Amino acid sequence: MMVRPKHQRLVLVTLAVLAMVGAVLLALWGLKDRAAYFVTPSDIVAGKATADKAMRLGGMVVKGSLRRDPDGLTVRFTVSDMKAETPVVFRGIAPDLFKEGNGVVAEGRLQPDGLFVADNILAKHDERYMPPQMANEAAAQ
Repeated sequence: MMVRPKHQRLVLVTLAVLAMVGAVLLALWGLKDRAAYFVTPSDIVAGKATADKAMRLGGMVVKGSLRRDPDGLTVRFTVSDMKAETPVVFRGIAPDLFKEGNGVVAEGRLQPDGLFVADNILAKHDERYMPPQMANEAAAQ
């Protein structure tokens, strides 16, 4: 029995489409736990952030809130978006540019008690840096 070229092409195209769909689904499944959503302290207060999910918390480090534990590695501070505040704890070496009054993005997870536990801290070298949501609000005022 001989397969017609028209049918052979149809089978090959169908297999190629199925393979591509499978690859996309596999990639999405592999990345589902690595996706980090950006939130602000106002989002947390409004209940838009889910505890124990990877996310990025952005805002400004509140002046006077930065505390270093005696172990030399644990840093506690508060992040604000000018509407709400969220306490953050980070264990590790903070970037040299990380200081009070500057913009910060903390990568980590929100605890059920409202404490944000950061795994990584990102600080911008420009003292005028603000997360995009805050910059839009500051421009509107």
